[in-house]
Amino acid sequence: MSIFILKLILAPIIIGSASLAGRKWGASVSGWMVGLPLTSGPVVFFLALSHNRAFVFESIQGVLSGLFSIVAFTLAYAWTAKKYNWLISFILSMFAFFIVAILFQNIQLPFITIFIYNIITILVSVFLIPKSENIKSTATPGKWDIPSRIIIGTSFIIFITAIAPYIGARLTGLLTMIPLYVSILTIFAHRHDGGDSAINVLRGLTYGLFAFASFYLALGLSIQDFSLASAFSLAILAALCTQGITLLILNMKH
Repeated sequence: MSIFILKLILAPIIIGSASLAGRKWGASVSGWMVGLPLTSGPVVFFLALSHNRAFVFESIQGVLSGLFSIVAFTLAYAWTAKKYNWLISFILSMFAFFIVAILFQNIQLPFITIFIYNIITILVSVFLIPKSENIKSTATPGKWDIPSRIIIGTSFIIFITAIAPYIGARLTGLLTMIPLYVSILTIFAHRHDGGDSAINVLRGLTYGLFAFASFYLALGLSIQDFSLASAFSLAILAALCTQGITLLILNMKH
C-alpha cells in the first residue's frame, strides 16, 4: 500500500472519530479532544515513513515549539471573544499565532527544555483564560460539518507532508500547528452560542494540550532508538494516560 493511499484511509478515520466524540460530549470536551495531535500526529507519522529519524526528530521539535503559538491563539481568542464577534476574534488570534510562530522559527532550544517550557506555558494559560458560564449548545451542526472537517484535515495532512522536503523539518513542525479544528469548533460555538461557549471550547483545548505535550515528549525520546510502531505506541499511551487525568480535572471544573 502506498503512503498516499494510507493517508487517505487513516486521516479521515482519525479526524471523523474525534469529531463525532466531540459533538456528543459538548464544547469543553470538543476543545479537549482537539488538544490531541489529530493533524500533527499523522503528519509526523507519515514523515517517519518517508524520511530519516533525524528529520523526524527535528520536526517534533518544531511541533513542540509551535505549541507556544497555539497558546497565543487560545488566549487571544478567549479574551477578545468577551467583547467582539467571531471574525474580529479570529483575525486577532491568528495574528497572535503567526507572530509567535515566526519568533520560534528562529529560536533553537534543547528538546527537554522546550517540553518544560511547554508545560509551564500551558499551566499559565489555564490560569489566564477568562472565566465563562457553562452554556449548553442549542445549535445543530449541518450535515456537511464532519465531512468538511475530514476533507480539510486530510487535505492539510497531504499538503504539509508533500512540501516537507522543500521547507525543512522545523518549519514543517511549526506549520502543522495551524489551528484548523480548534478554529472550526471555536467559531461555530461563538457564532451560535456566544463568547462564553467559545471560551469553553478553548478552555478544553488548554487542558488537552498536556496530552499533546506528553505525546511528543514520549515520541521525541523514543523515535531515534525504537521501532516506528514502538515509538508511536508509547507516545499514544502517554497521551491517553495524560488525557484521562485532564478529563477528570475538566469535569470537576464543571
